[in-house]
Amino acid sequence: MFKPTQLRRAVLLGLYGSGALAAFVPPAFAQTATPEAADNAAMQSVHVVGTRRTGATSATDTAVPVDIIPMTRLAEQGSQFDLSQTLTNISPSFNSTRQSGADGADLVDSAALRGLGSDQTLVLVNGKRRHTTALVNLFGARNRGNTGTDLNAIPVMAIRNVQVLRDGAAAQYGSDAIAGVMNIELKKSLGCEAVAGWGQYKEGDGDNYLASAYCGIPVAGGSFGITTEYLYRGRSNRAEDDNPRIIGDSKTENQTVYINGDVALGDGKLYLTGGVQRRDASSAAFARGGLGTDDIPTRNSAAMYPDGFVPFINGDLKDRYATAGYRTRLGEWSGDFSQTYGYNRLDYTIANTLNASVANLDLTNGGAGISPSSFSAGGFDFRQLTTNADFSRYYGNVLNGLNAAFGFEYRNEQYRIFSGEQGSYIDADGVGIGGAGGSQGFPGFQPGDATKRSRHSTAAYLDLEADVTERLKVQAALRHERFSDFGSTTDGKLAAAFKLGGDVLLRASASTGFRAPSLQQVYFSSTFTDFIGGVPLDVVLAPNGSAVANAAGIPKLKEEKSKSFTVGATWTPSQSTSVTADLYRIDIDDRIVLSGRFDADNYPALGATLQTLGVGQAQFFVNSVDTETKGLDITAAHRMPLGAGRLNTFLAMNFSKTEVAGVHAPSALAGFEDVLLSERERLFIEQGGPRRKATLGFEYSLGKFGSDLRIIHFGPQTLGTFSGPPVPNAYYKPKTSADLSFSWSYSENTKLTLGATNIFNVKPTTQDENETDNGFKYESVQFGLNGAAYFARLWHKF
Repeated sequence: MFKPTQLRRAVLLGLYGSGALAAFVPPAFAQTATPEAADNAAMQSVHVVGTRRTGATSATDTAVPVDIIPMTRLAEQGSQFDLSQTLTNISPSFNSTRQSGADGADLVDSAALRGLGSDQTLVLVNGKRRHTTALVNLFGARNRGNTGTDLNAIPVMAIRNVQVLRDGAAAQYGSDAIAGVMNIELKKSLGCEAVAGWGQYKEGDGDNYLASAYCGIPVAGGSFGITTEYLYRGRSNRAEDDNPRIIGDSKTENQTVYINGDVALGDGKLYLTGGVQRRDASSAAFARGGLGTDDIPTRNSAAMYPDGFVPFINGDLKDRYATAGYRTRLGEWSGDFSQTYGYNRLDYTIANTLNASVANLDLTNGGAGISPSSFSAGGFDFRQLTTNADFSRYYGNVLNGLNAAFGFEYRNEQYRIFSGEQGSYIDADGVGIGGAGGSQGFPGFQPGDATKRSRHSTAAYLDLEADVTERLKVQAALRHERFSDFGSTTDGKLAAAFKLGGDVLLRASASTGFRAPSLQQVYFSSTFTDFIGGVPLDVVLAPNGSAVANAAGIPKLKEEKSKSFTVGATWTPSQSTSVTADLYRIDIDDRIVLSGRFDADNYPALGATLQTLGVGQAQFFVNSVDTETKGLDITAAHRMPLGAGRLNTFLAMNFSKTEVAGVHAPSALAGFEDVLLSERERLFIEQGGPRRKATLGFEYSLGKFGSDLRIIHFGPQTLGTFSGPPVPNAYYKPKTSADLSFSWSYSENTKLTLGATNIFNVKPTTQDENETDNGFKYESVQFGLNGAAYFARLWHKF
């Protein structure tokens, strides 16, 4: 007979190590509780994303694939210090690329699942929707044209577990849940702990410093946990000695505070979650040449930077998140009423730079040729308010048990762009005369780019989950959602799980889904002036509904629509061995993409129309691409005694292939599909992440000694070139990296971990530096471009 408890224990212990069960009980008792006690505590408290069933006990007892990644052990001795990179090295279906040379995208690592875009993954915190960033990824970014969620705004120490639902779930959770859903469950357990960490690349740069502390205290019939963290990441540089570029990690300094907890109030509990982060970050733009180069006077001034310079794009990021709610009983029903607030802001300051037109005008007027060297370039913010009312009830006398849930949601969103100071965008000496206008590295937002836009949506859902028999479970969900700016959508989901003999579970699901266009995609605007054909004209990324977009025949943005199918099985021959496999297919219609630049050369008729508006080149966000994603997720886990110790082994693999199935240009752009979606842009969609990824891990423990070896394989990627055809595409060969660490527990409360990541110093395949987006010999693909690193962690529980 199939036993979900056995499968849950095997998967958690095998896949994520001996700290798995400990992550589901309060840290104050995790070290001393017996296995039976820990197991009982876990059974009572696990709440799994993907099901609203009251008293759900196991991720593997659901009809859809869910990974539960406990974070206790990773917070104590993990090799990575931020959440995005931690998950990248564990979950094969998850990908987050740390970029270099991609402007604002260097400052924020967006999360993505199953090879799709970062804005097609919904992120929840304690089951409540988390806001996305204000940033929309552009210029060389892997998640090009996407907005996403900044997971690094949440400290690893604050997290109990991360649940990854690998299935379409828009019918349950609303917009964005096309590739899947990630739920970050925060800690509120009693006890205090702290960790100090240090890391550095083998090359001697990119120093990381971590100081993080958590403390949980009892409060009025409940408990509250507070986490504080300081995380510094130094700049790294892999450019050759004769290359003036800075290629590597951006510099970041994070200061974060998170609280999470509840108190008894009447017949229910009042709960509160809140977090704030301030991040000072700095990325390096392309280098400008000095004396003897064409950059003087066009992009440089001999008086200011005779040897050339590298501008720095500095970002001041602010992130705030809060949820307040009340859970109670309403007769036979459970009620949950909550209000969630999310805010993200990025302000740009461009330093070590100049406005070459200001410097050239100064020189023309008899001065030395001087410009300010720092400019406030403006920025943007995004605010989201979400109100939820959720109800659920379990009927034990219907079939073998029926859980019914329904609820309502109201969401209000606002997006703003702020213009920069005048010197960050003006062309002081005249367009095409001498120096280029705007701050070098990143021209500021102009007053015409500034905007303040908002929208709201309302939704209602119904969710049913029934044990039809002891072996058969069926789940159904229906959600209707209406948006103030593009209309309404109704989506549904059906899923089922059937227990065979021999400890085998078969499961399958089918669903429709949607993703609303983000306000960032609808209203982002960027303008700078260039000298085109002897005429000063604007180069614009035109917002939807603007005069430029309307002149080009760009229709109003609407939702992306998806169909998702999953078929899988789990097999647990014993408590120590488990295997899971899930096939999936995701079809997305009307996917929103960022077009190429249209001008008089590639579309003469449109170019002439644009020039009457003073525009030389224009690009747009447009619903124009259908994609098809097929994939397979496999996990296998085994644990066994080895000598006097224990060995846990796990293998997790993801195979995913996304292809553009069709390009549907608006009627005004028909015949120009190669401009709308170039080969380079198509490859960003299809192979922005590796098409396969696998993690093989070995964890061995013997008394106070422990060791971890994790081997991570990244499949090949093909990316477009800067010049485009007929220049051959850039091919990145498959690469395999490995992480190794050793731990020593001085006591139950103190542990020291030493180790290294990418121990074989593997780097991406060398390319033509003239054809890469970042101007270096390889991009930030697969595991990054920095090479091997060392780290140390000291953890102590008080």
